Amino acid sequence: MTQMEITVRGSHSVYAPPQRATASLQVAIDGPTSDEVFAGVNRTAAAVRESLEPLHRPDTGPVTWWSSDQIRTWANRPYHDEGVQLPLVHHARLGFQVKFSEFVEMGRWISGVAALPGASITGIEWALTADHRTLLVAQVRAAAVRDAESKAKEYAAALGVTTVRAIAIADAGMLGEGLHPVTASGASFARMKSSDNGGVEFAPQDVAVSADIDARFLAG
Repeated sequence: MTQMEITVRGSHSVYAPPQRATASLQVAIDGPTSDEVFAGVNRTAAAVRESLEPLHRPDTGPVTWWSSDQIRTWANRPYHDEGVQLPLVHHARLGFQVKFSEFVEMGRWISGVAALPGASITGIEWALTADHRTLLVAQVRAAAVRDAESKAKEYAAALGVTTVRAIAIADAGMLGEGLHPVTASGASFARMKSSDNGGVEFAPQDVAVSADIDARFLAG
């Protein structure tokens, strides 16, 4: 039988409990004067920074890293429902990003800062440590290659061919000139509820680590 090419896509995913969480906090205050809203955001931001100082220990946590933006201010004249332009309203915003290694402590911190004027949690991103993610990526890539080989053998067997040989392997979408890789990413979410110690208790879903590869085989 003449040799034929078989091109397949191999995929694999694993799911691991999150080891890190980055909480996004926004301080937002609106008011009739720029001085008032600027001072209000500054007061809340100072309280947030003060709450982070005893928790921030880069090597041991519970806060391994945090950052804040510059205060942004602007003003606009809103309109009444009847189309009448209302007095000028001033706005001030400031954002924080805080990475936690301990989720119980994160819940306590969120409960405290959420009570500050103008403060609100806008999102939580769950993640793995860099070393653990690197290990899992290597594992899922190898498993994706095995998945592609298994598919190629199944196609070949359907034609009565018993041997296949890999001649090209690439990131998904790269087996062709001018193509670009297709990346797969897994999202993770969490359920939240109040805990007995007055904090917020989280039940995060596992973090997905996925790999997709394209492979070309010669069968026959």
